[in-house]
Amino acid sequence: MIWNREFETLSRKRLAQLQTKRLQSLVRKAYNGNPFYRGKMDAAGVKPTHIKDISDIVKLPFITKAEMRDVYPYGLLSCDVNNIAEIHTSSGTTGKPVVDAYTKKDLEIWSEVMARTLASGGTTAKDRVQNAYGYGLFTGGLGVHYGARKIGAMVIPISGGNTKRQLQIMHDFGTTVLACTPSYSLYIAEAGKEEKIDFSKLPLRSGFFGAEPWSENMRKEIEEKLHLKAFDIYGLTEIIGPGVAAECERQDLLHVYEDHFFPEIIDPGTGEALPDGEKGELVITTLSKEGTPVVRYRTRDITYLDHSKCGCGRTSVRMHRILGRTDDMLIIRGVNVFPSQIEEVLLRMEGVEPQYQLVVERRDNLDYLEVQVEVSDAIFSDEIKNLERREKQMEKELHEALLIHAKVKLVEPKAIARSEGKAKRIIDKRVL
Repeated sequence: MIWNREFETLSRKRLAQLQTKRLQSLVRKAYNGNPFYRGKMDAAGVKPTHIKDISDIVKLPFITKAEMRDVYPYGLLSCDVNNIAEIHTSSGTTGKPVVDAYTKKDLEIWSEVMARTLASGGTTAKDRVQNAYGYGLFTGGLGVHYGARKIGAMVIPISGGNTKRQLQIMHDFGTTVLACTPSYSLYIAEAGKEEKIDFSKLPLRSGFFGAEPWSENMRKEIEEKLHLKAFDIYGLTEIIGPGVAAECERQDLLHVYEDHFFPEIIDPGTGEALPDGEKGELVITTLSKEGTPVVRYRTRDITYLDHSKCGCGRTSVRMHRILGRTDDMLIIRGVNVFPSQIEEVLLRMEGVEPQYQLVVERRDNLDYLEVQVEVSDAIFSDEIKNLERREKQMEKELHEALLIHAKVKLVEPKAIARSEGKAKRIIDKRVL
C-alpha cells in the first residue's frame, strides 16, 4: 500500500526540482544559522550561491560522526533552541552521544516517513502494532510509534526486553504487526518454542526489522518461525531515526524517501561517487530537517543504489539492504570480511541456528578467524566425527565465499549470549 502517492510516485524530473529547492534552502539556513556548517563550507570554498542544482551537492563537504560528537550538545542546531520539541541521542557508549533535535515540523516529517514505512508492508488502521524497539532517547521506539499512530493503528508500546511478557501480550492482544531488531525477533521465536506457542495460530501478519544488518537467509528463518512477512527498514539516529528507507511488498531493495533524504554512494577510501550497482559507503543529506540538519553525512554503512523501476509503482531510488559497515568490517590477512557475508553462508546449512559469533585473534603476526555457530540439539548430539565433518564442510564453503580460511566451531544451542537489542557478532581480541 502506498501511503503518500503524490510524493512516493513523483517523476524523476519533479523530484529533482523539489530536491534542488530543498537543498538550496538547507544550505542557506545551515550557512547563515550555524557556525559549524559555516566553518566547514568556508574551508571548502563553498557558498550557498554555488548550489544551483541537486547535482551540486558534491561541492559540499562531508560530515562524520566524530565531528557531530565534537559539537555536542547543540552545535548542529540551525534554529532557536526554544523551537526544539524533542531530543534523541545515540547511545554514546564510545564517547559523547550524537544529538538529534526535532522541531514540531521535524516530528511531523518523522511520522510521515514512518507511516510510509509501515504502509509499505501493508499496515493499516485496523492493525495492532507490537512495538518492541526501545523507547526513550533511542529513536527506534518512538519512530515506529509515531508512524503507527499517523496510520491510525493500535500501538502496543511494550518496548524491548521481558520476552515472556512479549509473548503473552502478543497472544492476549492479538498482535498483527511486530517491530523490533531481526536478532530479537528470532529470540522471541526461540522463547515461544520453549513456551510451546504455535505462531501459525496467532494473527501475526508482518514484521518490520532494522537497526542491524541481516541477511536474506535470516529473513527466511524469521518468516518460517514467526509465520509473518518480514520487511527490512533502515534509518539512523544521526539522520532522523527509522524512516529513511524501507522495503515495499515486493521485498526487493529498500525505497529511499528521496523527497526528505538524498542518498549518495561513495568510495570509502577516496570519497569519490560510485555508479548504480557498485558497493560503497552510503552518504545521506537531510533535505527538510529543521532542528539538526545533516549535510552529506558519512553513515559508514555499505550498500549500493538502484534507480531501476519497481513494480510497486514507487519511483524513488532503492538501496540494497545493508551489507556491513566500514567500521564493523574485519580485515583478515588483507581481505575485507563482513558478518553478513558469513551469515549468508552459515544459514544455508542444514541444522544451523541463526546465532553466531566471530572471534578474531592474532598469533605470530597472523590473523585467525574462528566462527562459532550454534546447531540444533539433534546435530550437536551427533557423533564427534559427524560434527567434525560438518565443520569442515562449513569451512570449505566459507573459504569459497571469503577467499580466506576460517575455523568453524559448532556449539550447542544457547551457548552464544542472546541480546534483546542489537546482536553482538564480533569479538576482536587483536591488539592492533
